[in-house]
Amino acid sequence: MTDDTPQMTALMAAIEDRRDDLIQLTGDLIRIPTLNPSGENYQAICDFLGKRLKASGFEIQMIRAHGTPGDSERYPRWNVIARRDGKDAGDCVHFNSHTDVVEVGKGWTVDPFGGELIDGKIYGRGACDMKGGLAASIIAAEAFIAVYPEYHGAIEISGTADEESGGYGGVAYLAEKGFFAPERVQHVIIPEPLNKDRVCLGHRGGWWAEIETFGEIAHGSMPFLGDCAVRHMGAVLDKFETDLYPAMALRRTDMPVVPEGARQSTMNINSIHGGMAEQSDDFTGLPAHCVPDSCRVVIDRRFLVEEPLEDVRGEVEALLEGLKADRPKFDYALTELNSVLPSMTDRDAPVAATVAAEIAHVLGKEAEFVASPGTYDQKHIDRIGKLKNCVAYGPGILELAHKPDEYVGVDDMIDSAKVMARTLVKLLVA
Repeated sequence: MTDDTPQMTALMAAIEDRRDDLIQLTGDLIRIPTLNPSGENYQAICDFLGKRLKASGFEIQMIRAHGTPGDSERYPRWNVIARRDGKDAGDCVHFNSHTDVVEVGKGWTVDPFGGELIDGKIYGRGACDMKGGLAASIIAAEAFIAVYPEYHGAIEISGTADEESGGYGGVAYLAEKGFFAPERVQHVIIPEPLNKDRVCLGHRGGWWAEIETFGEIAHGSMPFLGDCAVRHMGAVLDKFETDLYPAMALRRTDMPVVPEGARQSTMNINSIHGGMAEQSDDFTGLPAHCVPDSCRVVIDRRFLVEEPLEDVRGEVEALLEGLKADRPKFDYALTELNSVLPSMTDRDAPVAATVAAEIAHVLGKEAEFVASPGTYDQKHIDRIGKLKNCVAYGPGILELAHKPDEYVGVDDMIDSAKVMARTLVKLLVA
């Protein structure tokens, strides 16, 4: 960083000086258990962020996404947007982080909501995905404001709901209300955990659907008098294994998707339910003797920019129709649950090029341009907000997301905060 001005050097020092604050802030965010589902403590974390950022001179808006999926009086979908205007007109740089975290799951060796600092890493559900990134963006903005108080334009920081379940109570709602309109916001950075030396330009597409096979209930001792829906679903799963999965494995994308396994089309069987409903843990009885008349699976199909959505949908429909023609008594229902088109920002877009250049300054290596295997809230900023100048950049190791003993490294957060702060200088000061 030999070309840095004294002011830029002071900015880097200001971030280092905030290391303890960054650790405390990240731990405090983790200790607010914003589990989704069902959407717990959304208002609490928005209140916390609002109080913090108001003290730094930001104007605060609390916005509830009324009527969106999951919104209720018990679980309201709250979002916070903080804005701080500079001395005069200019671009707006917006840091957007989701505040919700996924279920804890099994296998933890530390308190998932303890926010403990152990050997330079902060542990907890959401540490990596993405409360560490949120904390880093706040530290970056606060340090920038302290060192460059006469900046142009505006800085926004948002904490939004429900990214883990599609983002419809968060960024999608805000985009529909005009908060990401290009005339209002010009640059967006989403601090998702794609590793501190990468600029994420976008993501693959997603298609989620439920398939139900039908049968006829009968006594389990006389299954020949009924029709087993689970066996019909077994035929569907077999077709997936013999036909669909091999076909998907042959498809490759030119998108720079990471990790390598996501450079092809993929599909996950999200859930399967057939026959009797599972009983509660305290039930000690035996199952009834019935032939199941229904079986349902949910599929999570991730597709490439080279694959049209209608083809993705059509090949599953064709597989099911083929079974209906060939298999006696086979019948099904296919219900689309959601679809998301792939999204990609050009690597020469202002925010992408600027973040990449500042990664090189801070880390002393060229940035890697990547695409995400899963979707994130860029899809709504792109499709609804009509804002293309958006990337994901933040600390954290992608492969740790949703895993037990999730953590984020403090040094990684410091480095990412430096990249974010330098990006603010280049976009709002020069």
